Amino acid sequence: MNTPTRKGAGVRLVDIVKRYGQVVAVKKLSLDIAPGTLVTLLGPSGCGKTTLLRMVAGLETPSEGRIEIGGFDVTSLSARERNVSMVFQSYALFPHMSVEENVAYGLVSSGLNKTDAAARARRALETVGLAGYGLRLPSEMSGGQQQRVAVARALVLEPDVLLFDEPLSNLDARLRRSMREEIRALQQSLGLTAIYVTHDQSEALAVSDRIVVMRAAEIAQAGTPAELYDAPRDVFVATFMGEANHVCATLESVSGERGRVALGEARIDLPHRDLVPGPVDLVIRPEAIDLEAGEGAGLPGRVSKATFMGSHVEYHVDTALGDLFAVVPRTRPLFPAGSVVSVVLDAKGAILVRP
Repeated sequence: MNTPTRKGAGVRLVDIVKRYGQVVAVKKLSLDIAPGTLVTLLGPSGCGKTTLLRMVAGLETPSEGRIEIGGFDVTSLSARERNVSMVFQSYALFPHMSVEENVAYGLVSSGLNKTDAAARARRALETVGLAGYGLRLPSEMSGGQQQRVAVARALVLEPDVLLFDEPLSNLDARLRRSMREEIRALQQSLGLTAIYVTHDQSEALAVSDRIVVMRAAEIAQAGTPAELYDAPRDVFVATFMGEANHVCATLESVSGERGRVALGEARIDLPHRDLVPGPVDLVIRPEAIDLEAGEGAGLPGRVSKATFMGSHVEYHVDTALGDLFAVVPRTRPLFPAGSVVSVVLDAKGAILVRP
């Protein structure tokens, strides 16, 4: 089916606050989401990301601030009046209804006649790759297929904004990977505006145009996946955006935009990111670590654990900086536990950050 591309509506949050009694669930924040983009709210449990999503959906009312969708103030509108659809973690399919009836339910309950609703439901099922599955019951569908039904049920309403609340958390790892690719492809092909909530960093990196990392009810940092991974603002963002080793180092000197960083006996030149000479925090991505046999020019270390993972080997290396976790391609020499090695860092994956 050739689905016409449509541009979703922009979303603007202005000085939004949410309180439950004395508890502040979302501290004052503002956020602009461009039309046709997928923005992920990423963070640990209790950081406020789901509460923020529910306020956009109209399921929660802000204590302060304003919500705009498509340039219109919708703060006081109900969920039904906002033209947004949400895909829930639990799918929430009616077990006694067929797949087609589940997808058409929102249209029928809004007053559309059953014939037209069924036709639109079939088109929505075709869009998500489930043509011909309409007469089945949800219990006859796999977990991934049920998730597609939930997406079709949201799409059939032709929302201005599509909201996802931890949509893949009930699926196994391989199916999660497949479904996140399908969701991303569908969002891009339809030009939808989407807000996606997850605590899974790899999921956020895979689907997002922009990621908003949340911590303690506020925004810690927002940017593209590459910006957050390569240039995190602080230790929290750096260690939350994928695997990372956090070590203490010394910025010995700066010259231009670069600085000389001491890591025990080793030295490395890195962008100083406006830090001044003295003790600093350094984040080292596991893939930025290479190991060489014996005592070389790098940081001396000893392999404490080596785990063969097929395409790569995961190492834990004891060094003067503490335990370092490294991911090394299997094309490199293999080092069994107990091997004396020299730890060599790729400057592209070593990042100075604020505490």
